[in-house]
Amino acid sequence: MTPAPDRPLRFALVAGEASGDQLGAGLVGELSQRFPDALFAGVGGAAMRGAGLDAWHDASELAVMGLSEVISHLPRLLALRSRLRRRLLQWQPDAFIGIDAPDFNLGLERQLKRRGVRTVHYVSPSVWAWRSGRARTIGRSADRVLCLFPMEPDIYAAHGVDARFVGHPMADQMPLNPDQRAARMRLELPRDGTVLAVLPGSRLAEIGRLGEPFLQAARQVATQVPGLRIVVPAANPGCREAIDALVASSGFPPGAVTVIDGQAREAMVASDVVLLASGTATLEALLAKRPMVVGYKVARGTEVLVRAAGLLRTDRYSLPNVLAGERVVPELIQEDCTPDRLADAVLAWLRDPEAMAALEPRFRDIHMDLRRDASARAADVVEALVARQ
Repeated sequence: MTPAPDRPLRFALVAGEASGDQLGAGLVGELSQRFPDALFAGVGGAAMRGAGLDAWHDASELAVMGLSEVISHLPRLLALRSRLRRRLLQWQPDAFIGIDAPDFNLGLERQLKRRGVRTVHYVSPSVWAWRSGRARTIGRSADRVLCLFPMEPDIYAAHGVDARFVGHPMADQMPLNPDQRAARMRLELPRDGTVLAVLPGSRLAEIGRLGEPFLQAARQVATQVPGLRIVVPAANPGCREAIDALVASSGFPPGAVTVIDGQAREAMVASDVVLLASGTATLEALLAKRPMVVGYKVARGTEVLVRAAGLLRTDRYSLPNVLAGERVVPELIQEDCTPDRLADAVLAWLRDPEAMAALEPRFRDIHMDLRRDASARAADVVEALVARQ
């Protein structure tokens, strides 16, 4: 595919979910500074639209999770991808950047690459957790892979795939020394006393699986910690409604639980301990330098498929443990994710101030390693790629 030489550069981007939208906005901003006349189009959310993306579809249309959930949405997603492929080939982008959403983007990248479009996959799938041969498959789709974590490029290199560590934008954004007192003031939480942040997920399906055990665990902790304040961020109005219903049925005393709209990062910084779902939020808690307890349950169908196929190749699930190279925070997954075990793990942190204090320098070192001006480094790779055309 050879675009007209005198036209402005065209960058196509596809992001799914809020985290991908933020990454995409940073990349669009950096590329806009380097190529002021460039055009940006594809799939994104509010942040990418604000940065200058012509959003043909909203990122929320791709927000499904887990193998069984993807399968249930497969006809719709395949139809969307087919329409998008046709439109992209007609638009003739100079580069396509798929941001996360690997179930959707990798297939689209492969189809575009075969037609001569330069392709980039931003956010490596968790090749450290899955069979390493997956890295070779990803290389068939992407000319470049942009990795957020330092251990990932070597895995790709073993399979002849050009992958670059660019750092994590969240590490660029978050301060090395988070201000707990200021966060409590902003959330109108007591300056003194113990605060537990509870984050059961940003999707209704996650809240449906984790909301009840997380809140039951928090209630158990409250019986052991006088004056405990519990703060629960809700990612969107639908999540707020589900969380409010769970809180109302959980038997908390008046004023013990504060449900807030958004502000998950603020809640983590304000807290003493975070109880949260496995995922990107665990990195955010690490960067907030907070002790945490990680819990997760996937749909039964997803668990059966993964175990039957022997896909998983890790004994660490949460990013803090993966990045530390050892288990520094407790992980309670599937049948271990019970209210009793979650509560015990939270109380273990609260009863051991020395362990809580020892975690902070470990998390600070990881923060420094991830702080690389990621959006600029990602733009460097994309700029070099289009310069080769």
